[in-house]
Amino acid sequence: METNGSSGSSAAENNRPDGAERPNRPDGQDGPKKRRRGSRGGKNRRKPGEGGEQGEGQASAPRPAAAQPTRKPQIGDTRPAAPVTAKSGQSEQKQGQAQGEGNKKKRRRGGRGRSRSGNGPVRDAAEIDAEIIERRKGRERNGRPVGRYQMCVQVRDGVTQVAVMEGRSLIEHYVSRPADDVGQIHGNIYLGRVQNVLPGMEAAFVDIATPKNAVLYRSDVQFEDENVETKDNARIEQILRSRQMILCQVTKNPIGAKGARLTQEVSIPGRFVVLIPNSKTYGISKRLDDSERRRLRNILDRVKPAHHGVIVRTAAEHATEHELTADMTRLLQEWEQIEAASKNAQGPGLLYREPELAVRVIREEFNAEYRGVIIDDHRLYEEVRSYVQAFNPELADRVEYFDRDAEPLSLFETQHVHEQLHKALDRKVWLPSGGSLIIEHTEALTVIDVNTGKNVGTSNLEQTVFQNNLEAAAEVAHQLRLRDIGGIIVIDFIDMEIKDNRKKVVESFRQALSRDKTRTQVFDISELGLVEMTRKRIGEGLITAFAGECPECSGRGMKVDFSLLD
Repeated sequence: METNGSSGSSAAENNRPDGAERPNRPDGQDGPKKRRRGSRGGKNRRKPGEGGEQGEGQASAPRPAAAQPTRKPQIGDTRPAAPVTAKSGQSEQKQGQAQGEGNKKKRRRGGRGRSRSGNGPVRDAAEIDAEIIERRKGRERNGRPVGRYQMCVQVRDGVTQVAVMEGRSLIEHYVSRPADDVGQIHGNIYLGRVQNVLPGMEAAFVDIATPKNAVLYRSDVQFEDENVETKDNARIEQILRSRQMILCQVTKNPIGAKGARLTQEVSIPGRFVVLIPNSKTYGISKRLDDSERRRLRNILDRVKPAHHGVIVRTAAEHATEHELTADMTRLLQEWEQIEAASKNAQGPGLLYREPELAVRVIREEFNAEYRGVIIDDHRLYEEVRSYVQAFNPELADRVEYFDRDAEPLSLFETQHVHEQLHKALDRKVWLPSGGSLIIEHTEALTVIDVNTGKNVGTSNLEQTVFQNNLEAAAEVAHQLRLRDIGGIIVIDFIDMEIKDNRKKVVESFRQALSRDKTRTQVFDISELGLVEMTRKRIGEGLITAFAGECPECSGRGMKVDFSLLD
């Protein structure tokens, strides 16, 4: 391939006979014709008077005896490097030093209290805490708080209901009754007495002063190494004995005929941290970003108790060192009271009770993303407001009182919670395009069937089924969270022929479940269109809070006519 002004002149030089005079060149230049600026390779060509070319009045260098033929430029050749003069060398050296200094500045790691220039004054802790609190405040629009979520608390005849709404959609619902001191005991700490140890089940049944004995599995047993000969693979009968008194905590409420599940690794949750007594556990919530985790880790290194473990919660984002220390001090005082009560107890009994439902949910959930908490009971309103004022004073004005005597409708009717609860208690759920879900509970698992129903589609069957399954995936995730369905769950999606469509449905389902704080595990869709999954079960679910067993059919759903057998 020829280039402008280069290959042509090279050919002329090669074809000139020996001894022929070179044509006169302007400016007294002797040598091959200079390439035009802009041609290939001409960018880094030497100018006249630099390097090998000689100007006027300068002696030309002797030519070699046998000149090598000029080689045509080829694709892939590299250009010769530009000559380095004294001036350019100095400028490059200065530029390299400047780049080195710039890289050093980029690599510097300044603390939160250090100014960016490195020469400014170091800010004190009070200024830093004020900045953190200001950043922790929620957004406002026209003087009113703005948030994605809202919480409604309604109290009737001692029954407390808490509804969590995302926009206008109900996503979570909790019910608490006075009789739930027996059934809703998750998080309570007891002094229990071991009733019997079952080596074949690797478990022990423990009396905790409830109607049903609780179960303690081997994996949840804590023991001192010096008390057991075989430390690594010690069996439960070597660790526990009958009539032994142990300190334990409930991790799962009693469900049906099953008793509560226990653990000996006690944890006391606070607003910002969770205290784990007599443990070396140390952790920070993975939902926080890396910079916030580093800041909290630096604080924990200074305030962490010597003989106890600590886990920092997601709510500790933008929490100050003073708030973390105060929360940890309060938890340490509670643990001292629990230890003192356990030493004075004569038999099995309750040592620590979790706060009532509304306070517990606000402790776990309430943050700047909530635009408000509305409560229709004045006593509970004062208690919740004082709790929020103690831990998040910048959000205390978002706790509102709903005067049910002055309002014509109840709180749940005003916020459209009633109508959504009626739909959540039905076994059939309609999808936007006309399809439907059928939710059935059994002893072992929950089955959800997906139907097209009134959805007839527009283009073809595969596309209709695919869109229906996408809607079903989002709605199933919503219903699992709203109804608090746990255990093994099997979802029967409509069969899809295209493999990519099946993958997209499962990915969409997992994406929808990612907003659920309860731990879930989803397996890939099978050839029959079945998706198997598990969701951690803590309670019995929403349907159990509003319903009981039918006395006619004993929960079977149908009545058998035994007269035909006579």
